[in-house]
Amino acid sequence: MNKNKTTFWTIAVALAGFLFGFDTVVISGANQPIKELWDTVSIHPLFHGLFIMSMALWGTVIGALFGGIPTDKFGRKKTLLWIGILYALSAVGSAIAWDPYSFSFFRFIGGLGVGASTVAVPVYLSEVSKAEERGSVVARYQFMIVFGIFIAFFSNYLLKGVGGDIDWRLMLGVEAIPAIIYSILVFGVPKSPRWLLLYGKDEEGAREVLAKLQITDIDKEISLIKSSMAGQTKRSKSLFSGKYSLPLTLAFLIAFFNQLSGINFVLYYAPEILEKAGLAGKESLGSSISIGAVNLIFTMLGMYLIDRIGRKPLMLWGSIGYIISLGMVAYAFFSGAGPTFLMIFICMFIASHAIGQGAVIWVFIAEIFPTQVRALGQSFGCGVHWIFAALITLVTPFFLDADRGMFKDNPWPIFAFFATFMVLQLLFVIFMMPETKGKSLEELEAELCKT
Repeated sequence: MNKNKTTFWTIAVALAGFLFGFDTVVISGANQPIKELWDTVSIHPLFHGLFIMSMALWGTVIGALFGGIPTDKFGRKKTLLWIGILYALSAVGSAIAWDPYSFSFFRFIGGLGVGASTVAVPVYLSEVSKAEERGSVVARYQFMIVFGIFIAFFSNYLLKGVGGDIDWRLMLGVEAIPAIIYSILVFGVPKSPRWLLLYGKDEEGAREVLAKLQITDIDKEISLIKSSMAGQTKRSKSLFSGKYSLPLTLAFLIAFFNQLSGINFVLYYAPEILEKAGLAGKESLGSSISIGAVNLIFTMLGMYLIDRIGRKPLMLWGSIGYIISLGMVAYAFFSGAGPTFLMIFICMFIASHAIGQGAVIWVFIAEIFPTQVRALGQSFGCGVHWIFAALITLVTPFFLDADRGMFKDNPWPIFAFFATFMVLQLLFVIFMMPETKGKSLEELEAELCKT
């Protein structure tokens, strides 16, 4: 019975990933209607990129960089609850926004929820799971992210035209429903036993939760948690010492290449990209569902393979797939090939990402930093990832906009640009990226953190 309860609790918390994925992609269906309603691009394409498309990502950057503060100070459970509230407020506010400034404000609030969830959810899931189950439990968050992306594409398709000129408001507002459900479910999950012991100073409460989690040797677990307290005050000042230069370089590069693949560009602007290939608005949203489905299927495949064949082979396959697919998408636009040809290689691009970077990045960053700086190392890698995601989304309208974009008639140079960086990623994987599969964290520390 307790096993079922634990599964329910972890799935409930992982639903924050569903909201993350849904919130990230739902804007793709509102992009064009908002342009027409508030004529944001006539001010300047960068205005549209900043206030409409990338404002949530800048909120994500802030939420990710500072999400650890409430997670430690107020607790994992309270932070998770507030994340749900932020999502709900963002959904309702974005749906009723009266101008681009109010819209960007509410999207920023949602971004704070996304960023904070990337800190609080993995921390909570890792602290309520047994060591032998921790990988699969934390992976539920990644699965939920991709599932949310798929449902957002599907929801946008179903709602297109339903409310006339307000259908985009319905697309954004519908997120409030799962956000409220998530918030209610979080009320029923226990507090993290680690937080109760280290920050709440409640050993009895920690013991009760550990018993619910079916930890057999509670005294030993309590002792292990207490032994980590000594390192809590020492970790913050040492990350940028020379000892960790290689892990920092690896984290920066994998996060940098993750976004220079163009993944957020494709997910955010999928309907507009497909319209440029000749699909009508409703058809482009329908084709976006295929993108979400491919993402979901190959994410599950990547999660299955990552502990069986290793991180480096997945990144190698993904890099090669990136180069081929992005090159062919660029060719499709350059030569005027039909939308079917284009969709084949966009789906190949999504599959290459899902089985490679999508499956590997967060696992790899968590492994390459030693215990005493792991949280800060993850924050560093996460921050790099989201900053480049925001920058790319910000400048895209400057290149893609139909009226004033640099490549308004044909976006093939954009995909050629991303393909070039994926050649560099392939070289990074071959010559720099270590294989972390099957190695203990202590072995990796000795290998990567030489003085």
